[in-house]
Amino acid sequence: MSLAQFYYKGELRAGADLWLDEDTVRHVVQVLRMQAGEKIQLTNGEGYVGICVIKTAEKKKCLVVIEEVDFHKQRASLLHLGVAFTKNSSRNEWLLEKATELGVSSIIPIMAERSERERIRYERWNSILVSALLQSQQYYLPILHEAMTVKNLLSKYHDVPQQLIGHCIEGYERSPISEMLKPALETIILIGPEGDFTEEELNLCMGQGYKAVSMGVQRLRTETAALAACAYFSLINPLAP
Repeated sequence: MSLAQFYYKGELRAGADLWLDEDTVRHVVQVLRMQAGEKIQLTNGEGYVGICVIKTAEKKKCLVVIEEVDFHKQRASLLHLGVAFTKNSSRNEWLLEKATELGVSSIIPIMAERSERERIRYERWNSILVSALLQSQQYYLPILHEAMTVKNLLSKYHDVPQQLIGHCIEGYERSPISEMLKPALETIILIGPEGDFTEEELNLCMGQGYKAVSMGVQRLRTETAALAACAYFSLINPLAP
């Protein structure tokens, strides 16, 4: 039976004693009713996993000692998802959760010309990423970047080998993502706002080498298109067991 896994933001070192944070204590002690001598697993979201033994289990505090630390190598085919989030908070949070479960490496909020400028709640969004990381039993927490313009994004990710952009602008050729997305390559995929990218933004991206892709014949919402891209990437680049 696998150990219950929790998130610890910090260094994991064999032999070290750690006091768990309040939320983790509540889950370990009050929900799971674990006691001294039982084991849990901690991950710091950077590939490291510590097998820990509970030393003290009280209502509001829990001390563990790390018995051993393992490192899980990250896959080479990273996925960077650039998306112009909508003004609908619940839909944005749903996308964050599901993209994490599918193994996205980083998430870049795009400030596109037609973005609805939804306020990015970084603390809450990161907590959603952590929860999804633990639920899906992974060891790498996606990086949530500060919002950036299309131009700044192109500069920051200029050296990513596989660069794709999804759009619905008429008069511009697109290819199915199933034909354009190749496995075993670090990839960045851009998904525009509900009003789509402007032609200027699209031309800017394509001028930098981005390939235009479609997710199918249906017209998808922003978060649906982003999730479809993540799902297909995950399908052809399975995570190591």
